[in-house]
Amino acid sequence: MKNRKNPLLIFSVPALLVLSAWLFFMQSTASWDLFRDNWFMTVVMIFGSFIAGASSEGGGAIAYPAMTLLFNIEPDVARNFSFAIQSVGMTFASIWIIISRIKIETNYLFLAGIGGFFGIIFGTFFITPLIKPDFTKMMFVSFWLSFGIALWIVNFVNSRKTRQELPVLNRYQKIELLMVGVVGGIFSSVLGNGLDICTFSYVVLKYGLSEKIATPTSVILMASNAIIGFILHTFFLDTMQTEAINYWLVCIPVVIFGAPLGAFVINRIGRKKIALLLIIIIITQFFTALYVIRPGLELGLFSLMIFLTGIVLFFVLTKTNHYSNGSPKSKQ
Repeated sequence: MKNRKNPLLIFSVPALLVLSAWLFFMQSTASWDLFRDNWFMTVVMIFGSFIAGASSEGGGAIAYPAMTLLFNIEPDVARNFSFAIQSVGMTFASIWIIISRIKIETNYLFLAGIGGFFGIIFGTFFITPLIKPDFTKMMFVSFWLSFGIALWIVNFVNSRKTRQELPVLNRYQKIELLMVGVVGGIFSSVLGNGLDICTFSYVVLKYGLSEKIATPTSVILMASNAIIGFILHTFFLDTMQTEAINYWLVCIPVVIFGAPLGAFVINRIGRKKIALLLIIIIITQFFTALYVIRPGLELGLFSLMIFLTGIVLFFVLTKTNHYSNGSPKSKQ
């Protein structure tokens, strides 16, 4: 039918405009040699951009551990690159989600988005300067490993009902979701990624929101957060490194199409496959971090504490699902 072609035609307009601007810049500045030294990032983002559009983990969740763990790139460079590349890739994924009328949860988007806005600003100025690189990396992978275990249990061990939208939230629940957004924004300020994962886990585990609804909503959330991070480091703090920009330039044409492709594909497979994809990514990140960082006793205990904290937190959230409408539901 003719209407089915419309989303692709609409999407092609901004895609061609950005791609043309990129080609003009690369040619006019004779920047093609950047591919010779930075080609590995293009390869990383072929996979990372697809994951960005297909899951609640943005491209930064692939780029950051790959850059810091595999290629020994400084964490602040990896973070700023994550902001820059997600501001393109996840924005185009968001455009595809909107024009294709893929269902999202607007209350989740609005409340978590406001929280994420304040969280990333606060974290950028007050939290990021205090975090040691190795502790940051292990904190990230340890916490999300606990989320992966919880996600596995609720999807493949315990049967659960899912909903297509959040229930009517009372004032306390709205504030709670907003504060989860703040925490996610702080994670983003440190790692270049976090708002999407943090809020995704909250709405899926507490309210039973279907991954097929939560995933595209989290993609749009992380796109907005990445743009804010990119603006902060480029125009306010002047901390966007030349190295990060060079990596960005060799990845732009990949992510323009890779992230929307992920959003397209993921809308056509079951929610358990989405969950399994997330679990595989989380486990891979954790064991890669262990192999590369080889944490000592102090860092190992810190990682264990973060992991156990996550286990308690996520299972408490799962249990409170019975009360997610503001009044208890009878157990069956």
